Amino acid sequence: MARIAKKRRTKAAAGKRSSGTASRRKKSAGKARGGGGTTRTTRRWSARVTRESDALTLENKVFTKRTPREIARSLKRSADASRRRKSGSYRSAMSMLTFYINRAGRNLPATQKRKLERAKDELRELYGRT
Repeated sequence: MARIAKKRRTKAAAGKRSSGTASRRKKSAGKARGGGGTTRTTRRWSARVTRESDALTLENKVFTKRTPREIARSLKRSADASRRRKSGSYRSAMSMLTFYINRAGRNLPATQKRKLERAKDELRELYGRT
């Protein structure tokens, strides 16, 4: 009986300390978000993809244009002009737009997200995919 109580106490005390799995999970999650000793170049891989994509050469600040139509037209121009893409121009343009929206995540203001979602509709319209 005393042995069982002792085991319970040690398990309870061990529960207060961080378990190996939980602490590893926290560390890896921090690194994925750019914390813990990673360099700036490895932290900003998604920004580098947007800037230096092998599929498309985008105009500067394409995702901050004023109207969804301007964004869609710019992406279409870039996709149509690119000779490096492996799939069709529509797919490349839509992929880049979706990639930007997904990578921005919660940091993207609601108004900007709505504008980019409307740009998807405009892009579909420009390619006749409505």
